[in-house]
Parts: sequence; C-alpha cells; structure tokens
Amino acid sequence: MSVSVVLGAQWGDEGKGKLVDILSAEFDICARCAGGNNAGHTIVVPMGPEKVKKTFAFHLLPSGLVNPKCTGLIGSGVVVHVPSFFAELDALQGQGLDCTGRLFISDRAHLVFDFHQIVDGLKEVELGGSSIGTTKKGIGPAYSSKASRSGLRVHHLFDHETFAQKFRKLVEGRFKRYGHFEYDTEGEIVRYKALAQRLRPYVVDSVVYLHKSISEGKKVLVEGANALMLDIDFGTYPFVTSSSTTIGGVCTGLGIPPKMIGKTIGVIKAYTTRVGGGPFPTEQLNEVGVHLQEVGREFGVTTGRRRRCGWLDLVVMKHSCLINGYDSLNLTKLDILDDLEEIKVAVKYLVDGKELPGFPADLEVLAKVDVVYVTLPGWKQSITSATTFDELPENCKKYVGFIEEFLRVPIEWIGVGPGRESMVKKAGKVVQ
Repeated sequence: MSVSVVLGAQWGDEGKGKLVDILSAEFDICARCAGGNNAGHTIVVPMGPEKVKKTFAFHLLPSGLVNPKCTGLIGSGVVVHVPSFFAELDALQGQGLDCTGRLFISDRAHLVFDFHQIVDGLKEVELGGSSIGTTKKGIGPAYSSKASRSGLRVHHLFDHETFAQKFRKLVEGRFKRYGHFEYDTEGEIVRYKALAQRLRPYVVDSVVYLHKSISEGKKVLVEGANALMLDIDFGTYPFVTSSSTTIGGVCTGLGIPPKMIGKTIGVIKAYTTRVGGGPFPTEQLNEVGVHLQEVGREFGVTTGRRRRCGWLDLVVMKHSCLINGYDSLNLTKLDILDDLEEIKVAVKYLVDGKELPGFPADLEVLAKVDVVYVTLPGWKQSITSATTFDELPENCKKYVGFIEEFLRVPIEWIGVGPGRESMVKKAGKVVQ
C-alpha cells in the first residue's frame, strides 16, 4: 500500500506535525485532505551545517515540507484562504525552507474569503453563551458555502469575469443573512485577480496528480488536521470543526479509494486537552490541570488560547479506535507526566450507576457522566534523554502497556520531548 495516514485521535493538538515531519523523510508526497488554516502544527528542526534548531509553525501547508525531498499537496477537501497560503509560504521561505516546485494545490479546493472570517465572528456572537470557540478563520462559513453549493473553488479564480459575478452574489447572500457589515467587495475582486496569477503555478488536478504519482510507485503520507473528536459527524457536535477529520475524510478529501490506504497511525497525547466549549469529562480544574497546562505549554499555535487539560480518556480513545481503525499509535508528550506522584486514566462512563456502551452522542448525557478512573503510579524522573523503550522507567512502561492493553492497539512511537530527536521508536506490538 502506497498511502499511509496520520490522524489526530482526541480533540486535536496531539502533536501530529512532529510525527509527520519524521515520517515524511521516507515519503515522496505529504498531503492535506481536510480543514484549512485553522490547523496548527509546530515543528522544531535542526537546520543547516551548524544544525541550528528552528521552529516552524504550519497552519495550512503540509508540514512534510520541512523535508526538502517531500512535495506538499493541498487536497480538494481542504478550504483555502489564498492570502494566508502565501503569508505562510513566504514565512517558511524566509526561514530558509525552499518550497520551490514542491507545493501544489487542488483546483477543486474551496476558497475561504475575508468575509467568511467576518461571518465566523458574527456567528459566534449570535450563539452567545453556547459559543463553539472557533478559530475565527472562516472555516465553518466556507464549508457552509460549499454545502449550500454557492461556494467558489480554486479553478473559478482563472475566469475573472465569472468569478466576479459569483463572488458578488455570494457576498450579497451574506449581507442578507447578517446585515450589511463593512466589506469592500469590489476591492476584493481586484485583489483576487492578482492573487489568481500568483497562485496559478501551484494549481493541479490533484486527482490526476495523486493517482499518477501512486502508479509511478511514489509513497504518499496523509496529514490529518484537527482530530476525531472534532469530526462533524462523530465528534462532540456542535463543538466540532466543519469537515470530516476521520479516515473517511482522507478518501473524500483526496479522491483515493479505501483499498489504497495501508497504514493508519493515530496520534494520542499522554493526557487530554481541548479548546473551545463543550463537555470535557476528564477535565481537571485543579493543580493537576495547571501542571499539565504550564509544563505541557498548552497554548494554541493558531490562536494562542490556553487549552483545557485533563487526564487521559480511554473511553474517547476506544471511540476513536473504532472509527479510524488505527494500526498503531503515537503517544506524545509523555514527559509532561514526569513529576506526578500518580496518574489517572479514565476507563468507563457511568450514568445513574450504569455503564455507557460507548461515547454518547447527546452532550447533555456526556455532561452528567461519572468517570471511572484507574490510578497508576508515576515514575517521578525525567524521561527526556531516553532513546529506547527499554530506557524508560518501569512505571512509565506500565503506563504505556496499560493504554495498549485497554485499546488493543500497539504504541509504536513515544514522544519524550519537543525536538525531532525526542521520539522513541518501539516495536509495533502490544506490551505484554
């Protein structure tokens, strides 16, 4: 199988970018299949002959671009804000990352405009107390335009007169819905005429490009954005993103059949975090939560917001494993637990004393669950210098083994620090 997939297994921010960076050295193409510049992947990489560490922040572009032999592809299921595309590209190039000739974008990808971002904020105000906590990047409104069949796609940019007509109609529709907010429609049309010319060299028929590459024996790594619990269908709706973040979204977002997908790796943080609103059963509004937040540097790459923190939730992970069918897992930020005396893991939800059979669809039910925890001993020592699984403390290995045994999925990679080198490779089988 020539296609491998990396997906977020919780509520996002699991550290997918680092694994994608490591794996992409072995792949020819790194592709995004869903979401937009609401994603946030931070990668720390030694650059140049002096191996000076540089931190790269990716939002829309595939983070596999950090590897000079890897080509980046933005698939049809992604929504693209063109000014942000170029701002991110210019920033990466300014840091010494040459992307010339190795970055492409699907002609079928839908466009995010500045008015979508304005509407995003207006929708949040409209929701009031039940605010979803979006990134205000216009992602939801762009997907709404797509679903209502009024959206504009990348290929529309290259017929300027038709684009201008459709664009005016689209903006007028938003004015009717939200009132006449301040927006220079004609100025945007002029701006996009110039942007279209700059974008043209990057645009491909991604279906033809991808399948031709695969038929030539090239290997494709798919980089998921957001995560399973933010999926529009299977996440904590409505506190979700607007795209399919599951393995299904890989097929629909890139135009590849399921039989082409070989390995699927789920990325899971050693504890749980989420941003925005919605019930969070294992959230710790105490010194443990503060520890995870501060030591774990839990601040959003895209928004700078503090993330809510709690214990690892294996009920969430069981739900995630059922839907995505992970072949193996990448357990990240295990070192953040180094100083804790004991570590709790959620293993079941009870409502009125009865165990729920799975993760509930109804958030009112989720808000009142009693969480059953298993308490495991901490290891009380730093693991950041570990380079093999055997070097980890015994209690640390037991924590890894407990997760594997419960989920029946092997943990293949373990993150023990922020750098590219701080990733322990473990045999891809369950610890007995």
